[in-house]
Amino acid sequence: MKRFDTMINFDLPSTSTPQRGLDSLTETLGLIHGADYNPEQWPAESWPEDIRLMQQAGINLATVGVFSWATLEPREGARNFGWLDHVLDLLHDGGIRVCLATPTASPPPWLGHHYPETLPVDADGRTLWYGSRNQFSPSSARYRRAAAAITESLAERYADHPAVAMWHVGNELGQISYDDETALAFRVWLMRRHGSMEELNRSWGTAFWGQRYGSWDEIMPPRRAPYLINPSQTLDFQRFTSDQLLSLYRAERDIIRRYDATSPITTNLMGFFRGADYFSFAKETDVVANDWYTDPADPKSHRLGSLTHDLCRGLSRGEPWLLIESATSAVNWREHNVAKQPGELRVDALSAIARGADGVCYFQFRQSSFGAERFHSAVVPLAGEHTRVFREVTELGNDLQSLRQLAGTPCKAKIAVLFDWDSWWAAEAPDTPTGRLEVVKQIQAFYEPLRRRGLAVEVVHPSADLGRYELVLAPSLFMLGQSNAEALVTFVQRGGHLVVGPFSAVADGNGHLVPGRFPGVLADLLGVDGEEWLPLASPLRFEFGSEVPAEQSGPSWHASIWAEDLALREETAEAVARFGEGRLEGKPAVVRNRKGEGSAWYVGADLPADALDRVLVLVLEAAGIASPVAEQLPEPVEAASRGGHLFLLNHSNLPQAVHLGWASVDLLTGAEHSQHLTLPPFGALVLKEPGK
Repeated sequence: MKRFDTMINFDLPSTSTPQRGLDSLTETLGLIHGADYNPEQWPAESWPEDIRLMQQAGINLATVGVFSWATLEPREGARNFGWLDHVLDLLHDGGIRVCLATPTASPPPWLGHHYPETLPVDADGRTLWYGSRNQFSPSSARYRRAAAAITESLAERYADHPAVAMWHVGNELGQISYDDETALAFRVWLMRRHGSMEELNRSWGTAFWGQRYGSWDEIMPPRRAPYLINPSQTLDFQRFTSDQLLSLYRAERDIIRRYDATSPITTNLMGFFRGADYFSFAKETDVVANDWYTDPADPKSHRLGSLTHDLCRGLSRGEPWLLIESATSAVNWREHNVAKQPGELRVDALSAIARGADGVCYFQFRQSSFGAERFHSAVVPLAGEHTRVFREVTELGNDLQSLRQLAGTPCKAKIAVLFDWDSWWAAEAPDTPTGRLEVVKQIQAFYEPLRRRGLAVEVVHPSADLGRYELVLAPSLFMLGQSNAEALVTFVQRGGHLVVGPFSAVADGNGHLVPGRFPGVLADLLGVDGEEWLPLASPLRFEFGSEVPAEQSGPSWHASIWAEDLALREETAEAVARFGEGRLEGKPAVVRNRKGEGSAWYVGADLPADALDRVLVLVLEAAGIASPVAEQLPEPVEAASRGGHLFLLNHSNLPQAVHLGWASVDLLTGAEHSQHLTLPPFGALVLKEPGK
């Protein structure tokens, strides 16, 4: 056990220095315009043509080698670097910088063939074989040795290559396995977390259903079982898996750092991905880099895109981040893969720039003619350069050069949205009262009224420093620790304004429900006593009181999924809305409590969009936060401020009228615009803000 503990390298000290960021690239390149480049799929004779097309499209960063392990190491211990030497030299001579990737996300077939213990096993005990990608167990010691060896060979050979400006570890780290080696690693992790078998039994509540463990060897990953699995065990396994994935990243990063002391190192995240806690990853990467693929079939997809970009800015603690993967048009992995409309590529890319990205990259540069992603769009389609897609990529490259002055500039936000992967995992366990109160959908609901007003938001962890915000939203925090709750109390008492969504502060860090009336550690701050959670069989009517003007309040609204049996706890608390029928008639649905210099609001139901909008309007007024636009934006229009400029982006194929409230000049074209303007279909403006 001791030997294995050292080998899996859970908590070895980091050899990485503090975050380097993108400054080393953007100071010379301006905004980054990049693509994954997989030259091993094409004959060497085509590579000079690729360089020419990159230059034409304004591509200034190429990510190379993500899936090249079998080419670099065709047999165990062999090395084939000649082709990569040639590619890097060509890119350097063409003035294109390189983000060099470790190829460890897709092991060569020989690894799984000769060492089947490296292959992942699902919860039913079935081995997942090679023939695809991601075919490894994160806990496999043999896989880790092989990955370390190829990483060291790459770092030693190319750390000083003049083309290499950045490093990319693995790809979309999200693998999970339930094999025996993972079981051993899980036990080691649990020993470190809980310290003793007695503490583990207490933390997991194993007295329920007689699940008490007598020795560490009895503990397994949460494999398929006859019925519901202990939610505390599942929560710890999700934490363990995230830590294992992070340790894979750290191991490769630290090898690279021994050879390259200055270039930034990162890996590609996937936004609101359940499989790993990205707040822990963000602390270990030099650049927060994210994959985002808009769904052209969903006219509301850009809403989640905006929220995801604001998550990336929160992960990067306000510093610039990188959209390291996106699609020029259709993808191949949805059930029905709709292509982007003309102009859609541009507004999708500028949305990321507007929300703090210092670059936009695509998967991939040249469309594959074979393999599992042959129908995935690319910078250069199979039809070649004389195509709409290549033309639009080239035009965007010109736009990014026009906006290069925005590289490195901040997006200042007065509003924070709290989000926590631990709480997300725990909130959506299969034994909760409803599966319909989904965490990310709750966050989107609270976020949408802010987006429609062009207000800057950062998605941050509950432990973040809240002192620089004026308004904090906690749409869904099923788990909330005492120290983070105390920070919210301090925030409100010092003049901040807080809005907490339903089913929050329900459980402790083990997922155990907090005895007493809810919302637990926030009950005093929010001024409510909760007695019972009530998933709804049919809609339940509620009405606003005098706080909402009659012309805004409407006759009534209905909660459709969720309500809570609440009573006012504090004399300072007042019901902003009350239920108007059923067993909750007359009881609070929305409560405001004044504390110190600020206010705390509790939303005890799933409010429809217009009702939640009314609540947030009241809170914005109380916080003194004004929109940069004169009127609420049409749903397809996005507004975001960065570097003294307001981006206005139309995510639809119809013209959209916007009342700005001030005259402006477009940074992209130099055209002047009045306070009333119309965005053309998929139109984009970057307007100089007054006084900036």
